[in-house]
Amino acid sequence: MTLMLTNTQESLWWGAVIGGFVVVLAVAALLTILVYEVRTIDRRVATVKATLLEAETNTNDTALIATTAAGVDAVLAEGLEHHLFLGRVLGKVRM
Repeated sequence: MTLMLTNTQESLWWGAVIGGFVVVLAVAALLTILVYEVRTIDRRVATVKATLLEAETNTNDTALIATTAAGVDAVLAEGLEHHLFLGRVLGKVRM
């Protein structure tokens, strides 16, 4: 015995089948977008990690800042003494 569908039933059946395909395609598209976004985030996290490692490497030598500052101060003080000496010798600075 063969079951025959009415035109309305057949239209509803095809509507459900087409609707199912649309839902499957939408889910596939959304999952593809999700995978793409996760890959982008993963790449950016790796970039941030590399940047942080570079920052760590750059700040390993911060202990030398005080030594360098002291050296610069000494050079400036020496330069000021030379300036004052030459100014007195040349008569441009009076004390």
